[in-house]
Amino acid sequence: MAAARGGVVVALRSAVDYGIRFLTDPPRADPRVEGWPLMDSPWTTVGAVAAYLYVVLVLGPRLMVNQKPFNLRTALIAYNAAQVLFSIFMFWEHLMSGWLLDYSFRCQPVDYSMRPQAMRMVNLCWWYYISKLTEFADTLFFVLRKKDSQITPLHLYHHSLTPIETWICVKYLAGGHGTFSNLINNVVHIIMYSYYLMAALGPEYSKYLWWKKYLTTIQMAQFVLVFYHSAQVLFINCGYPRIVAAFLLLHSSIFFVLFLDFYRGAYGVSWLNKKFLQLPGFKKDVKEMDKAVIEKKGHSKKQ
Repeated sequence: MAAARGGVVVALRSAVDYGIRFLTDPPRADPRVEGWPLMDSPWTTVGAVAAYLYVVLVLGPRLMVNQKPFNLRTALIAYNAAQVLFSIFMFWEHLMSGWLLDYSFRCQPVDYSMRPQAMRMVNLCWWYYISKLTEFADTLFFVLRKKDSQITPLHLYHHSLTPIETWICVKYLAGGHGTFSNLINNVVHIIMYSYYLMAALGPEYSKYLWWKKYLTTIQMAQFVLVFYHSAQVLFINCGYPRIVAAFLLLHSSIFFVLFLDFYRGAYGVSWLNKKFLQLPGFKKDVKEMDKAVIEKKGHSKKQ
């Protein structure tokens, strides 16, 4: 146990040291993406995120305040179908660019060469970045349909952060260990947008949507996989930046907690409570507590 703790301390210290070097002497941008669309400056992406937040939080609700919700069934069907196909394409490209046969699941450095397979991964990373910009439409559809309850802090955090993260990935780290999270995210998006596509087809398909809450579970499982996959780099040196692995650990932890909170809020009863409800005498205790709460409320109203 002491040896394990010592290993963790050494690994974290190494990641911190790398982070300090990263800030004091930033890495050079990948010359392979020089001149690519939207890659010259981060401010274009930052500006796009700022414009997105202004539209969905200020301008959109202001314009829709006296408007009836738009019926966007056809647009939603086309959009979600396109996202499913886009995600399938990116998933396949992740496999063919390295993850099927060539990449190590323990620790994989970035290949900065001009080899066709390395360039295929660079090209894929750029398309993955573009996909995050197209996902702004998710929120725009909520605004136009007046589904304000769907625009949660989790939703905004996700859609604001990922375009900036993926821009950095393309600019400096187009490939390697970190793209595993992109691969898993493509799988989740194939499932997620398939669900949205079925929901957009109409109420006659609602009987096929019984698995909605399992979709959130799949999203949480995604972050558990990314956490454990990224943690390996803290103990194995293959040349992949440990500061990036440490960031992925933090990133996946934050998203897991946010999705867990969403799950508990959306479905009311946590897994832990479900387990307790099966214990002898627990249901009786719950009923007695509910009765006490009701009596207390009645007493307060009389006062």
